Amino acid sequence: MTHVDDASILPVRWWKSSASGAVSDCVEVGIVSEEEEVIAVRDSKRPTGPALLFGYGQMRGLVVAIRSGRLR
Repeated sequence: MTHVDDASILPVRWWKSSASGAVSDCVEVGIVSEEEEVIAVRDSKRPTGPALLFGYGQMRGLVVAIRSGRLR
């Protein structure tokens, strides 16, 4: 996992979960590179703030850990 300081510079189309609250308490996800299998995640309230960059496998592992309750 790496990061960028300004998520707005990434060439991605961001999307939010359909389960996001009306108070903007969610994260946004965007595919940075399908060829290199890189996904970006940012705080929806800070579009010019930092973004974490994950490989597809890393992101899959994070989602599995969250769904299984290993992360709170």
